[in-house]
Amino acid sequence: MSTKESSSVRPAPSNRPAIMGTRHVIAAGHYLAAHAGFEILEAGGNAVDAGVAAGIAVGVLQTDKVNFGGVAPMIIYVAKTREVHCIDGLGVWPKAITPDYFQKNHNSKIPPGVLRSVVPAAPDAWITALERFGTMTFAEVASAAIRFARDGFPMYPLMSEFITDNRSSYEMWPSNKRIFLPKGRPPQPGELFVQTELANTLQYLADVEKANRRKGRRAALRAARDAFYKGDIAATIVKYHQKNGGFMRMEDFADYSIKFEPTVKARFAGIDLHACGPWSQGPVLPMALNILKGYDLKAMGHNSPQYIHVITEALKLAFADRHHHFGDPDFVKVPIKGLMSEKYADHRRGLIKDRAWPEMPPPGDPAAMKELEPRWIPKPQSDEAPGPGDTTYMCCVDRHGNAFSATPSDGSNKTVIIPGVGIQCSGRGTQSWSDPTHPSSVAPGKRPRLTPSPALAFKNGKVHMPLGTPGGDVQPQAMLQVFLNVNVFGMDAQTAIEAPRVANYSYPGSFEPHDYFPGRLYLESRIPKSTGDALAKMGHKVYWWSDWTWLAGAPCTIVVDHKTGVRQGGADPRRPAYALGW
Repeated sequence: MSTKESSSVRPAPSNRPAIMGTRHVIAAGHYLAAHAGFEILEAGGNAVDAGVAAGIAVGVLQTDKVNFGGVAPMIIYVAKTREVHCIDGLGVWPKAITPDYFQKNHNSKIPPGVLRSVVPAAPDAWITALERFGTMTFAEVASAAIRFARDGFPMYPLMSEFITDNRSSYEMWPSNKRIFLPKGRPPQPGELFVQTELANTLQYLADVEKANRRKGRRAALRAARDAFYKGDIAATIVKYHQKNGGFMRMEDFADYSIKFEPTVKARFAGIDLHACGPWSQGPVLPMALNILKGYDLKAMGHNSPQYIHVITEALKLAFADRHHHFGDPDFVKVPIKGLMSEKYADHRRGLIKDRAWPEMPPPGDPAAMKELEPRWIPKPQSDEAPGPGDTTYMCCVDRHGNAFSATPSDGSNKTVIIPGVGIQCSGRGTQSWSDPTHPSSVAPGKRPRLTPSPALAFKNGKVHMPLGTPGGDVQPQAMLQVFLNVNVFGMDAQTAIEAPRVANYSYPGSFEPHDYFPGRLYLESRIPKSTGDALAKMGHKVYWWSDWTWLAGAPCTIVVDHKTGVRQGGADPRRPAYALGW
């Protein structure tokens, strides 16, 4: 296709207006969570206060895909000090696990339930962010979430559909069945969904904070945090694990603390994009951007065959390096500096040809500037590629210029909800590998390689756009397309999010059993069939999604215009995400 023909492809007008404000804007994966955060902003809270409020709220409102006992990685920008902070929000394997446990006892599989549990990280992440960078109390920011859990909220179609599709999983444990099948069936849209034990857990932390308020705000927050990790909640979780064959013990909770980690950064079109480090899949996005610097993407035309081909192949290369190199840097030597270098991106760009790689490309060695033999490659699958089962996202930019970007996660259909506390003990161990030689292998005290990976971009040293999405391995792919839609094709935030997307599965998946679909590329059906035919001729195995599918992710973003002071928010209608601003 010629450049002239390619550039004629245009996205359809958006279904929603971009939300604009000059004071503050928030976007979140559920409209009630966005409102909860917005109320905090209106009450005088900052971006961190609002982001934490929305984050705790989605652990109630999207408890099929997010859990207060799960993970919560976040990137925070503090305008006063001009510093970027990254909180991993990721738990570790219990000390009693052995690296070869699953090979010896479960045929190299990591089964659903307590055996894939790592220490819950989200409570520590939310409270630490609030303590270090917020201004409000836990009780204030959690008040909406407590109300949603105690009094209920109207069930919405996507959650009802998810519970229905995964009914057999929810029936595996009586506690899950009691909550998610309250009348012996999945809740229907419009029915009130109540989570009493979860409400009690959140209220308990608020009460502990209140009891310690004379010690000062930060000390009271710390008391609430310790009430979770050193008190009755941890004890209840550990008791259940001991009774049901799990490895979690009180010392795992007591010794746990979130980590402040450095971000990785790429510069693209004058924009500095920060992402989480290689303990997550965060570097995939900036690595792909580094490769794409060598192309005139705008001249190719939005969603033209050549454009889709190039971004897909760049992502394949980044995913190959993710699979071969990424893991907990406390346990694995990750050559992240080399992987993020311009020189390495130039080298890898040379592997992109007119024909698609029919499988995952080889990983690279940034020190030697050569390709490596692929390892740990599962048997290719021929069935339907899996959809993302969990995760959500929220972001906020406040009147002071502070920014918050977080991707909390942990779905409830493959891990038990602990009776008495209404939360799970994070099942994020599903993202580890049972093979001890893999960089993301199981090991005591080690973090799994995390898919949730928020980003935060800057322009001329000022916040440009926080960005993130649910979607498992689709996350960096959806984020890349939205980023390019805004910064290459000049779309507003909402149009950029609503534009039809693509995603490839030509890599071992992050989730147990790490399914692999070589060469497979999915396109939303709003993309012309002729484009799909052209991509098939280039060697892609083209599959079609529906016109609007939640499987393509659900990004939210806020784009800041520093000339006018306008903050422009966008949220994906593929899921119940909304933006609010003033």
